[in-house]
Amino acid sequence: MQGERRAKLAQKVFITCAVTGSSPMPDHPNFPFRPEHVAAEALAAAEAGASIIHVHVRDGKTGVPSQALEDYREVVGMIREKNREVILNVTTGPGCTWMQSDEDPAVCGEGTLMFTAERRLEHILDLKPDMCTLDICTMQLWGGVAINLDPMITRMGHMIQDAGVLPEIECFEAGDFVFADDLMAKGAIPKNVPFSFVLGTKYGLPATTEAMVYAANQIPRGAAFTGFGVSRHSYPMAAQSVLLGGHVRVGFEDTIYLRKGQMAPDNAAHVRWAVDLIDRLGAEVSSAGETRDRLGLANHAYA
Repeated sequence: MQGERRAKLAQKVFITCAVTGSSPMPDHPNFPFRPEHVAAEALAAAEAGASIIHVHVRDGKTGVPSQALEDYREVVGMIREKNREVILNVTTGPGCTWMQSDEDPAVCGEGTLMFTAERRLEHILDLKPDMCTLDICTMQLWGGVAINLDPMITRMGHMIQDAGVLPEIECFEAGDFVFADDLMAKGAIPKNVPFSFVLGTKYGLPATTEAMVYAANQIPRGAAFTGFGVSRHSYPMAAQSVLLGGHVRVGFEDTIYLRKGQMAPDNAAHVRWAVDLIDRLGAEVSSAGETRDRLGLANHAYA
């Protein structure tokens, strides 16, 4: 699905804020993990200019990543109670991690978390958020292997669409774009699907200009994309995405730092930096309403 190289800024750039993620908690005094804190960070990020909030949940006592339906219900409910315009993009990532046993390589080891499609989408089918991520990589990741094979992703793609939710395709490596092309050809993902490019994971696409340009050239012409880097690559790749006509993702899921040696006090600070970056590059920040129009979510009805 070759597109042409993005050579100009998007007229409006939307900001996604990923407020907590599912990695081990970093050493940060204000890192959100309790449901009320995650929701408060999401609301503050929206107030600062984020159109989209990427939602993960954690155990409110330990901070360990959670896959519990009640935790998703609590966080999403608290956000919706205060802000019904911001777009909620809820993860479906948990449930694809396979760890190899030291004793028998044919057997899964400690830390394996593999779910059925129904279990991975339980909270999506219940809450029907505006959007959800759909990871399509099969690669070394998180110390094991992320496994997202065609039968599973095809089933998930159809279930997501049947629920009236827009998937966002997360691409980690070059082969993901070929996989996305095949999924789109058979209707497992919609024609208007937005993409995100995850750059800087150890065995995935590198956080370089060349990788971002390559990724942007693999998706359909006119498709919305967000290119972002992990850790120290967050803001350099945010700028590169804007320069190629893409959008921006920031937040504590990707890094707790604004720059080397300068820790962000909260997620809203990340969003304010993103707003300033977009402005300095000569583009405008998209409002939540404008982003809904761009992504075809204007008529999405909340449950």
